[in-house]
Amino acid sequence: MAECFSFSGTYDRWLRFSYSRMGLKSTTTDLSGDGTVMHCWVPKTYKPNKPNLLLVHGLGASGMWQWNAFVSRFIERFNVYVPDLLFFGDSYTNRPERTEQFQAQCVAGVLKAEGVRKTAVVGASYGGFVAYSLAAQFPEMVEKLVLWGAGVCMEEKDMEDGMFQVKSMDEAVSIMLPQTPEKMKELLKVVFYKPVMTIPTCFMQDFIDFMGTEHLQEWTGLLNALHKDRKMSNLPKITQPTLIIWGEYDRLFPMELGHRLKRHLEGTAQLVVIKDCGHAPNGRDMKEIYEHMKSFLVDPLLSPKKANQTKDQKVH
Repeated sequence: MAECFSFSGTYDRWLRFSYSRMGLKSTTTDLSGDGTVMHCWVPKTYKPNKPNLLLVHGLGASGMWQWNAFVSRFIERFNVYVPDLLFFGDSYTNRPERTEQFQAQCVAGVLKAEGVRKTAVVGASYGGFVAYSLAAQFPEMVEKLVLWGAGVCMEEKDMEDGMFQVKSMDEAVSIMLPQTPEKMKELLKVVFYKPVMTIPTCFMQDFIDFMGTEHLQEWTGLLNALHKDRKMSNLPKITQPTLIIWGEYDRLFPMELGHRLKRHLEGTAQLVVIKDCGHAPNGRDMKEIYEHMKSFLVDPLLSPKKANQTKDQKVH
């Protein structure tokens, strides 16, 4: 029997070509010498007249896959950095840590290795947890923050109280990390407001095969670390200007979590609700989200300061 065409593999190769053509290069940084390596797309040529922008992806495919539509829009205005979080793309660690705090420390290590001292940060879904932690742990590095559908204000007891569609973390993992086309369809129903359910089964299986199962245990650990013992009282309050973006019909992280986060930040955050949108956007939603992000991030006063530069080190 002839095998189904590997759309995922072909698309991945096209994305690598596209990122290179847009002026980015693939880099890996050994962060600790003990088996922690993080991959990141960084500018081939740093432009000192542009501010910096870090895009942090969520669960699923690599950062390259998830941010392609936005990189092409922001590349003219920013020095763009797109890391792969640990256990995604070409990033990995031999250490046991699975928290968003450790992910944020690794991202900060990459930025420091690249000479980036200050940057605006956008984090989507799981990437929003990491972005929030980055802003909390390294406030001098993060100038502005965009959190897109990131339930950082959730608590462990919210699942017991019935906030989510799932009743246990095992159920959540089975949907969020689909291993069959049937589970993939369940995931699409959860993350999209009006999911396209006509995707051929062979395409869904091809994507599952492309993602592989090598890091399934680690991905499960990342999800469990988000939920276990999570309490609002332990969530630090960040002070950076923050834009919170939420889909009106987000079934993964209900919109109450967006309102909860806005209250938690007490005046430093604004909340934008995308109408008729779920956790993941469609094409029309992406255009609207981009416009909100652009109006928040693009500020003529943002420019690299000479005071941040040193003589023999690339400082962005």
